[in-house]
Amino acid sequence: MPVPLAPYPTPPAPYTPPANGAQSQLVCSGCRNLLLYPVGATSVCCAVCNAVTAVPPPGTEMAQLVCGGCHTLLMYIRGATSVQCSCCHTVNLALEANQVAHVNCGNCRMLLMYQYGARSVKCAVCNFVTSVGVSTSTPEQKFSN
Repeated sequence: MPVPLAPYPTPPAPYTPPANGAQSQLVCSGCRNLLLYPVGATSVCCAVCNAVTAVPPPGTEMAQLVCGGCHTLLMYIRGATSVQCSCCHTVNLALEANQVAHVNCGNCRMLLMYQYGARSVKCAVCNFVTSVGVSTSTPEQKFSN
């Protein structure tokens, strides 16, 4: 007596990159290297550490900041209020462009970024505290990437 065979499942359609070769970028969740990938991909495998990083859904606006603890470039979804570094676990405050201002350190002249409205800012290089007045700083203009 013949045994009925179940039909083979239909294999998923292979991924075909866009014809125009459009690429995007994200930071590897394993080694923190910058990864380039074709637009439309859902995940990216890092060639250095083999970690698989999920790609945010299309249309998700991303932003970047430098970790205050270890100076690693962090990417996050725009609108987040804080971002935890996966390297040193520092929780970084994520401010929108219109919420920050710049001033030069009163001692070493390093350009400092601080939350708009603060009265003073402490330099991470020389530890000098610079007083901030309305006339010495201007907020950044809002921009989108």
